[in-house]
Amino acid sequence: MSNPASPVHPVLQVRPLGFPWETMDPFLFCAYHDDAYPAGNAQLGPNAPLDARDIGQDFSRKDGWSMYHGEEVPGFPGHPHRGFETVTIVRKGLIDHSDSLGATARFGQGDVQWLTAGRGVVHSEMFPLLDAAAPNPLELFQIWLNLPARSKMVDPNFTMFWSHNIPRVVARDEHGRITEVAVVAGRLQETDGTGTPATVDPLAPPPDSWAAQADADVAIWTLRMAPGAKWTLPAAKGEKTQRKLYFFKGSGISIGGQAIDAHAAIELRASQDVALVNTGDEVAEFLLLQGRPIAEPVAQYGPFVMNTQAEIQQTMVDYQRTRFGGWPWDDNAPVHGRDPARFAVHPGGSEERPEALC
Repeated sequence: MSNPASPVHPVLQVRPLGFPWETMDPFLFCAYHDDAYPAGNAQLGPNAPLDARDIGQDFSRKDGWSMYHGEEVPGFPGHPHRGFETVTIVRKGLIDHSDSLGATARFGQGDVQWLTAGRGVVHSEMFPLLDAAAPNPLELFQIWLNLPARSKMVDPNFTMFWSHNIPRVVARDEHGRITEVAVVAGRLQETDGTGTPATVDPLAPPPDSWAAQADADVAIWTLRMAPGAKWTLPAAKGEKTQRKLYFFKGSGISIGGQAIDAHAAIELRASQDVALVNTGDEVAEFLLLQGRPIAEPVAQYGPFVMNTQAEIQQTMVDYQRTRFGGWPWDDNAPVHGRDPARFAVHPGGSEERPEALC
């Protein structure tokens, strides 16, 4: 008599986190920035000496922060993209955005910007340090989501998801310990603490995004688990879906019964429910990225992502010729003043401001 087959373990691979984080198709890139900026100066840059840094190329994390490509204000001055999307989740601090479409924004405190580069856009992402009397911490994810060949040359699209509009689930285990899930993309179907099915629908992604395809099964969630909390990550709906869970804060977790005591990128079997337990004595935090692969060739040259090297060469010619619409701003690294209010001005001039958070 044969023995029944052993259950298949949900964890496929565990790898240490680097910079940037490793991703899987349909994602291209994930950068996690966690900078302990000091008080700001009159130019909204750090009130600290910069002479020991490689200004314009500072990724040193000296004193716990970097200037990146900024010279006075940290951040990323004007640079081009084509052929993919950026999803920027700002957990602490503010980003000042400006682009070749004529759009500007100041966003942060849980807001998300979703930018479809499509046929080409130039944008800047600067990190203004508004507080002159206290530190200015900044924490964010920037995720690159690929576009399929049919969508690589669509019109660019600029979308804001304000924090108070992003769906969040608060689940309690049998001991009342909380797991909070912020649903940036991808429907979340689970049961609440009483066993009642619950469905949480995300905000609509841009229309040409891979995430807008019904069968793409794209999900972007952040998870925060109290010490000792237990929660079951529900299975993805697609048979071909790939899933990674990034454990980036906390001291120890258990996934499907497997102990993990260091921050890691964890590839999961997406077709299975997975039991998560925060075994540590501090809050554990995760980013989840999942989706059905686009499964097309990827040709990348820096900020350009196409399907062939010939398309990359054409992209470089196009950029040199058109600058993707040009740069309508006087400064290559614009910041938007000292008023901390968040806002977005869209191409064409329509303006939105988030409602006050309760």
